[in-house]
Amino acid sequence: MDVIYLEFCKAFDTVPHNILLSKLGRHGFDGWTVWWISNWLEGCIQRVGVNGSMSRRTPVISGVPQGSVLGPLLFNIFINDNLIDSEIGAVDTPEGWDAIQRDLDKLEKWTCVNLMRFNKAKCKVLHLSQGNCQYQYSLGDERIESSPAENDLGVLVDEKLIMTQQCVLAAPKANRFLGCIKRSVASRSREGILLLCSALVRPHLKSCAQLWSCQHKKDMELLDWVQRRATKMVREMEKLSYEERLRELGLFSLEKRRLWGDLIAAFQ
Repeated sequence: MDVIYLEFCKAFDTVPHNILLSKLGRHGFDGWTVWWISNWLEGCIQRVGVNGSMSRRTPVISGVPQGSVLGPLLFNIFINDNLIDSEIGAVDTPEGWDAIQRDLDKLEKWTCVNLMRFNKAKCKVLHLSQGNCQYQYSLGDERIESSPAENDLGVLVDEKLIMTQQCVLAAPKANRFLGCIKRSVASRSREGILLLCSALVRPHLKSCAQLWSCQHKKDMELLDWVQRRATKMVREMEKLSYEERLRELGLFSLEKRRLWGDLIAAFQ
């Protein structure tokens, strides 16, 4: 399998208002709603100041406001043109490579029509499995560079699908938050420590864990080490064993929590 990561240049800032509004009409938005969104987007002006000198005012004709509720929604509508319609099989045959390349060609043409650009320096391809032929794909005239690992929405995915690197990143991050709690909170009460660890530390150890669940014992021990340290911070728990601390605090080990999450996901 090949996974291709594509990134736009200044994505939210370069959405043309006129093309976006025309797409809203095609998606079934009524005239009043399209007019309301048009009124919200258009009519803004900008100018640039350098060393006390100001440029002339220029109307803003592109972009959806970042930090707004409507911004991501309008951007998703803008790019949702259903261009990828080929049935892609395994990428160990020329047919599979050609199918992906045709889709990339469609996307490149789409950016030209919609006045967007890919940041081709940041577009990467992740070749999965050891026997992968590592076919060279391209966007326009530029080749897409291969990458040994990519950060996919906070999860580091490598070409072997081994999540050791993700564990190595997650554990120190959670441990830093734990250190902040230890330095800044004088109380060692059970309620306070558990609440802070649940809110600030545990999310780094379990976020998207169903995707990157540990495969090796050393990775499991690395993550559990953070929780071991957290449970020791509770007053009068220092001399107990880890299993006794978990039992006294009503907690599960992280391995059991991951199993619990897997069962919930499977049930849903």
